Amino acid sequence: MSKIYVLDTNVLLQDPYSIFSFEDNEVVIPAVVLEEVDSKKRYMDEVGRNARHVSRLIDGLRASGKLHEKIPLERGGTIRIELNHRSFHELQDIFVEKTNDNRILAVAKNLYLEEQAKENGKPVIIVSKDALVRVKADAIGLTAEDFLNDRVVEIEHIYTGFFELLLPIEVLGRFYEKGELSLSEVANHPFYPNQFLLMKDILGSSASAIGMVDKTSKKVKKLTLNQEHVWGIHSRNVQQTMAIELLLRKDIPLVTLTGKAGTGKTLLALAAGLMHTEDFGEYKKLLVARPIVPVGKDLGFLPGEKQEKLRPWMQPIYDNLEYLFNTKKPGELDAILAGLGSIEVEALTYIRGRSLPKQFIIIDEAQNLTKHEVKTILTRVGEESKIVLMGDPEQIDHPYLDAYNNGLTYVVEKFKDQNISGHVKLLKGERSGLARLAADLL
Repeated sequence: MSKIYVLDTNVLLQDPYSIFSFEDNEVVIPAVVLEEVDSKKRYMDEVGRNARHVSRLIDGLRASGKLHEKIPLERGGTIRIELNHRSFHELQDIFVEKTNDNRILAVAKNLYLEEQAKENGKPVIIVSKDALVRVKADAIGLTAEDFLNDRVVEIEHIYTGFFELLLPIEVLGRFYEKGELSLSEVANHPFYPNQFLLMKDILGSSASAIGMVDKTSKKVKKLTLNQEHVWGIHSRNVQQTMAIELLLRKDIPLVTLTGKAGTGKTLLALAAGLMHTEDFGEYKKLLVARPIVPVGKDLGFLPGEKQEKLRPWMQPIYDNLEYLFNTKKPGELDAILAGLGSIEVEALTYIRGRSLPKQFIIIDEAQNLTKHEVKTILTRVGEESKIVLMGDPEQIDHPYLDAYNNGLTYVVEKFKDQNISGHVKLLKGERSGLARLAADLL
């Protein structure tokens, strides 16, 4: 039996193509949703871009018929704009205020009652990214669902970049002796390019080894660099050793790092970038950028020139640079950076339209990027450049993103099959005992 899906505004603003995601069913867009989309068209951010895009998509459907009637969609199903079911009579005793959310619920409720009166009435489902709308819908007897089609991965399938397996001690011995093993010797398991294998003795001894999958030769090989420290920063756990391998390898131009606060993502990436740029001279510039998304209430307008305005947003980067350069006096870091001239700390706002050849690029807090924004960034990367995307998918400050549909998770999942990329999830916090406990308990 086909169903009727009533879409909330946030579904369209999250994914303009969501109207084509409901197979052979009927999609209903309440008129109030169009009003809300229209109010967002002038925004100069991702929400505004999606509002303009969905407006064009719906406008393009007019060529197939009248929008207040059922218009067939290419992928099956129909769509219509609901103009009539705006009566608040059924909900006026429950919700006093006629807010936009309540008007959308009223449309769904009236459609539900209309279908219930039919002999073979269709189920009516309201689809919303807003948890409270779904709660309200449930309270008035409506079926409500979250829109999950924009998720790139389910929670149990999130890629970590490494795989732990138990092997006989003699197999580990061959790996130590030869420096490599064929994947068939290791396990009958689908591995990804540049995936790390944490191999342990099946009998429980302390013998263990770290290998890296080479899909071209179908082998697992020892880490090529075997370097546990970079720019004075020593690896404190096995995942940090994996991260250092990825960060220092020139043949892996795309690196993604995820992990909780305090796992060392930013510090390791900056240390590797400084080593590549200042020590080895392999890149002409170290570019560090992060999206301007406030935690809590926005600071509003800030005084001063561009660099002075950016300083509060970029301060976490400067904190790590102060640690790496071991500065102790105020202004000492600024003098060092001015003297080097090869380190640029920038906001992602200014990256559109740029071309970035032969640079070591670090994008911090990438979990706050949308799929479109992360595509914009990656298409800026020029020849002989290396880019590192990092962040914590569990700490998202963007209203329309979660751990499974953000730009960072999107890149991790889309590139895990590619030889030019590598990923590792850092597990253990190393900032301090307090920070580690806070990350686990809170």
